[in-house]
Amino acid sequence: MFTGFERSQVAVGDVTINCVFAGQGDPVLLLHGYPQTLSEWARLAPLLTDRHTVVCADLRGYGDSSKPAGLPDHSNYAFRAMAADQVALMRALGHERFHVVGHDRGGRVAHRMALDWPQQVRSLTVLDLVPTHALYHQTNKRIAMTYWQWYFLPQPAPYPERLIGADPDYYFESCLVAVGGKGLDSFDPAMLAEYRRCWRDPAMIHASCCDYRAGASIDLDHDEADLHTPLACPTLALWGADGLMRTLMDIEAAWRARCADLQVGTVPGGHWFPEHAAAQTAQALLEFFATQRS
Repeated sequence: MFTGFERSQVAVGDVTINCVFAGQGDPVLLLHGYPQTLSEWARLAPLLTDRHTVVCADLRGYGDSSKPAGLPDHSNYAFRAMAADQVALMRALGHERFHVVGHDRGGRVAHRMALDWPQQVRSLTVLDLVPTHALYHQTNKRIAMTYWQWYFLPQPAPYPERLIGADPDYYFESCLVAVGGKGLDSFDPAMLAEYRRCWRDPAMIHASCCDYRAGASIDLDHDEADLHTPLACPTLALWGADGLMRTLMDIEAAWRARCADLQVGTVPGGHWFPEHAAAQTAQALLEFFATQRS
């Protein structure tokens, strides 16, 4: 995977972030979702490198990035901390201003980044999600039954860690199938093997729970403070045309309430369309980035 990409481990503050990068042109940072790693972009990233310098990074707690133990207030797994990691990574790689694309949890990190570091974020793209505040505060029975992990993972340690750790492949693969609507055979075997390698690590299981604990606590505090601050950067919201999220939430309305400059669109497939429809996703991204050129 990632033929022609350079791999690096970059120290940023108290953690080390694992990344791959290649290409030329305006820089783009790609942030993966849960329970994935930067391998999520193995099909898509090479389609961008003719026009862009592409950086794919493991979030704090995931893949081969550092996995510190969670703090009592969950602040070291807040989207604010994760976003700061990635801004520092891009600066270390020589990119002061860049486009950021995030899928799933990575999209939430990217959203926080655009709020906290507006001078660094040239544009924001969020893939198949609504803002965290909206999902928690507009929930109903259907949402809770579909995204039950949002209520399970934040439970106090070590309860979810022990249950997941008893059979991590069963748990995480069930998540992939339930949310994505396709069987495991729809995933590239090499990418799936990489996911398994990483999610079998007890430290990653703990870190991912800490991520969701922060999402249900300190992240909501941060969101409340910025609830009426519109995102100033150009923003693209894409979602799976056949995905579950579009049936549960009005994705366009949720982002239009938060963005001053919004474009929207769909890509064939369900939640995992960055993998299953990589070419279509890449084309949508390239067209959006092209509109941001000076």
